[in-house]
Amino acid sequence: MQNRVNPFGEIIETKARGLWMGNRGHIHNLDRKIVRPFKLKAWITCKLEFKGRKREIMAPNLYTELFFLDEATAFAAGHRPCFECRRNDYNKFKTAWLKGNPEYKFSDKTSIRDIDEILHKERMNKDGSKKTHKENNSDLPDGTFIAVNNQPYVLFQQHILFVDTIWIYRKENI
Repeated sequence: MQNRVNPFGEIIETKARGLWMGNRGHIHNLDRKIVRPFKLKAWITCKLEFKGRKREIMAPNLYTELFFLDEATAFAAGHRPCFECRRNDYNKFKTAWLKGNPEYKFSDKTSIRDIDEILHKERMNKDGSKKTHKENNSDLPDGTFIAVNNQPYVLFQQHILFVDTIWIYRKENI
């Protein structure tokens, strides 16, 4: 199914399985085809298993289950931790986001909806494409994705790892 998300935020079809699930709202049709890139501005990343819940993938009229290779991919794609199934990670994320964005003068009492609104503006250009930024690799932390010739690479322990379309990591000399 077309329900895997790559680091560019694109929803692709691959046989590879992911370690995380997430959603952007109900974005598929009755034929289980993606018909829009998102419905909600809250793009979340969830645990694959939570309280024994079982879901039919892309069930009619319910949110679209999306899958990510790892958390670095989910963050690169523009998703944040879920409040319900990943409460501790959500709290860490919100605390770090508030600390890193003092210009908004938000507090721990600020609704995540207000933060999601800003995150959405930061992730999407007006034409619907993913925003990217130019930085020096040496200034970026582990887990950051970079694009070289429109291919995704992730930085890890001073190495650049290539991520191909089926999500296999391998070291590259570029």
